[in-house]
Amino acid sequence: MRRFTFSVSYIVIVAACVLTTTSGGADDPKPTPANTISIHVTAPVKPQTFARPIKFFIADVVDRSGNPQPMLVFKPRGGVFLDRQPTEIAREALEESLKAASLLAADRDTSDFLLTVYVFHFGLGNSSGQDIFGKVEWTVVVKNLKTGKSQEVAASGTSIAGAAILKKNFQKNVQANIEDALSDALRNFLRGAKLRDAIAALEATPPPSPVAAPAQSPLSQDNFAPLESQGA
Repeated sequence: MRRFTFSVSYIVIVAACVLTTTSGGADDPKPTPANTISIHVTAPVKPQTFARPIKFFIADVVDRSGNPQPMLVFKPRGGVFLDRQPTEIAREALEESLKAASLLAADRDTSDFLLTVYVFHFGLGNSSGQDIFGKVEWTVVVKNLKTGKSQEVAASGTSIAGAAILKKNFQKNVQANIEDALSDALRNFLRGAKLRDAIAALEATPPPSPVAAPAQSPLSQDNFAPLESQGA
């Protein structure tokens, strides 16, 4: 009798766990054509001019957000998903702007500077619920291909818009906000003083090392006083 009671209790506990897991999983939104948006920069950002013609090559774009679902930018209301990874979107936006300004190298070997992009945030930021807060943050490691020296350049972009009641309009606002934040991050990176200063520092030629004066011989004539001073 005790054995039978234990078995029934065990079955009840297992069933409860299964139901809890199933219901929890059911709350997670899934990407569909209806809740997926595509992010593109509407127009390339014109970079600043540099002291000499240079070429950049994007070596890699790395996700450092720690987000297990980087394509899910909004979870409530059935979710809003990106159609691509944020790293792909960031690479495309940077390459388009550099290419439009003839600053994108065809490959690594023909570039002057390598860019490694670390994406820390891509999507929506925290808000009060009344607004949609787009946010993009990344840090770019700029490396001089000849010297091997590098500099870090951090840049971010934000955009705020009012939330829409209808889901269709809400998704349009989310898309527009993320695109505006991405354009803002591009401007802050490509036109900012941090990139200008990084390039100048990496281009600077170190001053030549001072030439050491030749050591004097211990038998040099300067080491002997005139005979008159020695009382000769």
